[in-house]
Amino acid sequence: MNQEELISTQILCSHYNIEISFVDALNQIGLIKIQYIEQNQFIHQDQISDLEKIIRLHHELNVNMEGIDVVFNLLQKERELRKELNALKNKLRLYEND
Repeated sequence: MNQEELISTQILCSHYNIEISFVDALNQIGLIKIQYIEQNQFIHQDQISDLEKIIRLHHELNVNMEGIDVVFNLLQKERELRKELNALKNKLRLYEND
């Protein structure tokens, strides 16, 4: 993984006005993945949108960590079901065109 794609958690915490303990808690329950390089914490830039969603859920809607975990698990299942539905639709089109 390219280090240019990593963002320091300290910078993120400062930018989003959140505590580092909040990011650590998200890492502990598996919602984001922290990478350690020379005793510094970093998050991959691909996770920033998820982090922003989590922050909004937590601060604007007062959803606790367990609730956020449930929401993200349900969203993941929904994405998987959509993929499966699209695959089945594509198979059905093959049979309809025969």
